[in-house]
Amino acid sequence: MLTTDSILGSPTWIDIAATDTVAAAGFYGAVFGWTFHPAGPDAGSYGTLQKDGKIVAALGPLVDEGATPAWTVYFETPDVNATAKAVAEAGGTVRAEPFDAQEAARMAALTDPAGAEFALFQPRALKGLEETSKYDTLGWVELQTPDAAAALAFYRGLFGWRAADTKVGDAAYAFISTAEGDQGATAFGGITAAPEGVGPRWVPYFDVEDADATLGKVREAGGSVLVPTVDVPGIGKIAWFADLSGATFAVLQPA
Repeated sequence: MLTTDSILGSPTWIDIAATDTVAAAGFYGAVFGWTFHPAGPDAGSYGTLQKDGKIVAALGPLVDEGATPAWTVYFETPDVNATAKAVAEAGGTVRAEPFDAQEAARMAALTDPAGAEFALFQPRALKGLEETSKYDTLGWVELQTPDAAAALAFYRGLFGWRAADTKVGDAAYAFISTAEGDQGATAFGGITAAPEGVGPRWVPYFDVEDADATLGKVREAGGSVLVPTVDVPGIGKIAWFADLSGATFAVLQPA
């Protein structure tokens, strides 16, 4: 279960880079009931997305030339500088060197050896997301990659992740957990093969009460349905979408 506890290697922050932040805020507000709160005059158009007064994600504009709209998952580390260095030494790429996000946190943007983008988060004044694993909040993250074993070895070297191999349907799937605590209870995501024609990527899953109703909201708000709702035995009902900018995300109605 994904929590808001401060744990090495856990998904602590998540944000969406959009071509039109006002339109994106409206879209996610219509789908999940989120409200946008600017981070302040020094943060540009960046701000938090909140549900019932608690931070559940963040939103900002595209800043890198050639970048495409996408969700980015941030993993917690006590030392962004050291972890970013370890990424480079393990064959990954540091896309944005460690930087201070005002007094809130220290961050860095990276790419793993297969090409999946992710980021690092070192808490300071901001400890991370304030609500997870509840309806309309982040509940799971999934890495889709061509070589699951190589990906696990890379991230295990950074964060000490543990994995439990299983199958979801006919697909091999590794449930990943943080280094400490009960392995099942600390599972927060999975690693699986990337769909044909899709590059390596991290995809966020947001928990919802009714996946079919959420699908209707996505369509009404102008988003696209990539995979209609489907029942996954023992897991729940999932669906895949693209927002107004084309950023991919998924929802899970837990079993």
